[in-house]
Amino acid sequence: MHQLTTPREEQPLLTAVASMRDAALLAEVVELRAKNEQLEQALASRAVIDQARGMVMALAPCSSKRAWDLLVDVSQHCNVKLRDVAAALVTTTQDEPLPEQIQRELRRALRRLHSTDRQ
Repeated sequence: MHQLTTPREEQPLLTAVASMRDAALLAEVVELRAKNEQLEQALASRAVIDQARGMVMALAPCSSKRAWDLLVDVSQHCNVKLRDVAAALVTTTQDEPLPEQIQRELRRALRRLHSTDRQ
């Protein structure tokens, strides 16, 4: 049997292998923490988006799907994240004004929604 390393050479090699495993484990932990943070933010955003969806359903009136599409439409036309559009709409219940750009696009989206209903 042919030996590639001597006992003296084995310790640094084992240390290097252990360090690589530690580095890989650390990278995995960092990645999992980032994903966990993203999921927590998504859950928090989802609640606000669902509240805004309910508000649109009450205002329009329309189905949940159409309310979602309307919010997405406003978000895209304003170039504002959906969660931010939803949060702005929900804060109007606390006497906060809706930002002008979102207000304008919301009106347009509601008009488009009503015009398709009439056809």
